[in-house]
Order: sequence, then structure tokens, then C-alpha cells
Amino acid sequence: MEFTAKFLAQLLKGTVEGDENAVATKMAKIESGKPGTVSFFANPKYEPYVYSSKAAILIVNKDFVPKEPVSATLVRVENAYSAVAELLSYVAKKKQKARRHRSLFAHWYLSTKFGKKVYLGAFSKVGRRSSIGDGTIIHGHVYIGDDVVIGKDCLIYPGVVIYPGTRIGNHVILHAGCIIGSDGFGNAPQPDGSWEKIEHLGNVVIGNDVEIGSNTTVDRAQMESTVIGNGVRIDNLCQIAHNVIIGDHTVMAAQCGIAGSTVIGKYCILAGQVGVAGHLKIADHTTLLAQAGVLGNIRKEGEVLLGSPVIPAKQYLKAYALFKQAAAE
Repeated sequence: MEFTAKFLAQLLKGTVEGDENAVATKMAKIESGKPGTVSFFANPKYEPYVYSSKAAILIVNKDFVPKEPVSATLVRVENAYSAVAELLSYVAKKKQKARRHRSLFAHWYLSTKFGKKVYLGAFSKVGRRSSIGDGTIIHGHVYIGDDVVIGKDCLIYPGVVIYPGTRIGNHVILHAGCIIGSDGFGNAPQPDGSWEKIEHLGNVVIGNDVEIGSNTTVDRAQMESTVIGNGVRIDNLCQIAHNVIIGDHTVMAAQCGIAGSTVIGKYCILAGQVGVAGHLKIADHTTLLAQAGVLGNIRKEGEVLLGSPVIPAKQYLKAYALFKQAAAE
């Protein structure tokens, strides 16, 4: 795909400094920028590469002031990092040509409903009374159970399993191997020490503009619904247990685990390997740093927490400094 600096400035609502007809055909990291590529500069520690990069076009913040000559044509934008995300999204959509296609090796039923320009790959199955929205792409080897509703312009990668009754909004991305709607881990202890399985008859409801990473599992509710809000981003290898509710625009990095019936607020950030116990409430705008363990409710909004069990991050770092000092003595 070919871009001119002028086109990029129009697309990203920026301005051109240099040759507006400069052309790039590929994207590259700033440290490996070569002729014919477009790169971006957003992190100050990469500034030396601005002056050594051979990229044809460089996307920078509008307030960036070079300290040395820059050979690349600059496209100045409000936020370079966000602009690159927008550019990558534009390229991805261009590559995903919407087309109606249902493989001869796929399986569906007379009661299955397909919207316009739905793509269904080989060896995928869509269940009875399920509905697939316009422009949705379902790659090969996907299983979609009965009575599932999937919205418009979704992207479902190979090996995804969607259990019966699941509800999925528009513009949702499900990466390879994720499981939506499996039974929650519910078992009742018996007098003899054995366990009796508790059936899960609820479902999973996923909002709009959600992305769920590879091999992540979202369990169906025991009753009612496990809910993933609008704009949520969940990384690979996460576990969302039964009856959990995740608020809008919360993000969750790899290997997080959320136990049953916990409510995560809106705009929260969960770093890698965060664990949250069951039946808790986490306030909006909470940030849980890597390997945090949450054992109680978090009621105050906007806190940054660390440790297990969690305490305010600054307090934890002070305590850890003393711990290191004591260990060295």
C-alpha cells in the first residue's frame, strides 16, 4: 500500500513539514526506518533515531522541536501514538476486503441467518437459530453454537469456540483459540468430601468494539449473564469467571484471572498476571500493577495499587525498599 505525506496528513488530521509528495510503501519502527518507509516518533528515549532514520516520512507530535537536522518529511499530529494506531487500523481494514463467501466445507442450518457480505471459512460451523451480522468475517475451524447473536463487522479468527446463547455486539475481534461461554467453575461440596457439578444456564454478553486475545476464556454465568462492556480490551491467556461484569473501556494484560461474580469498574487498567478474588467490586479508573493480588473491595476511584494483597503503589515501593535493605543486612 502506498502513502504520500499529503495523504497521511489528511487521514490523520495533521500538517506536512517538508515534501508533501514524499512516498512510503511500508511501515517500520523508527530504529529501522529505511527509504520508502513511514515511521513514528512518540517516546522521547527514541529521539536519537529521529536524526539517523532513513524513513521517507516520520509521524511526530505537533509540538516536537528537532535538535538536529531531520532528513524525513514530517507529518505533525496531535498525538503520534494514537495517529499510528489509526493508520494501522486503516491499513487492516483495507486488507480485509468484505465479500460474501461461505465455504463448501462449512456447516450451517436453514434457521441460521446471515447478513450481507458475511465470510464463513472452511470447516466452521454456525448453529441453529444463530444470527451473523453484516460484514462479519469468520475464519476456518470456528464453532458457533445454537442461538448465538453476532453483530456487524466482527472478526473471528480460527479455532474460536462460542457456546450457545452468547450475545456479541458490533466490531468485536476474537483471536485464535479463545473460548466464549464455557461453564464456570462451580462445584458444591458433598458430605462425603466429593463435589457435585453446578450447572451453568446463563450466557455471555459482549458489547461493541471489544477485542479478546488468543486462548482467553470467558465463562458463562450460572444464571443471568457474564458481561464484557463496550470498548474492553483483554489480552491473551486471561480467565474471566462466571457472572463477572467488566465495565466499559477497561483493559487487561496477559495472564490475568478474575474470579466469579466480581464487578470490575469502567476505565480500569489491569497489568499482567493480576489476580482478583471473587464477589468483589473494583472502582472505576483503578490501576492494578503487574502481579497485583486483590482480596477485598476497592471503593476509591483512581487508585494505583500494587502487591498481594494490594496497597497503594507508592507505599508498596517504600516498603519494598526497606525489605531489600533488611535482606541485605
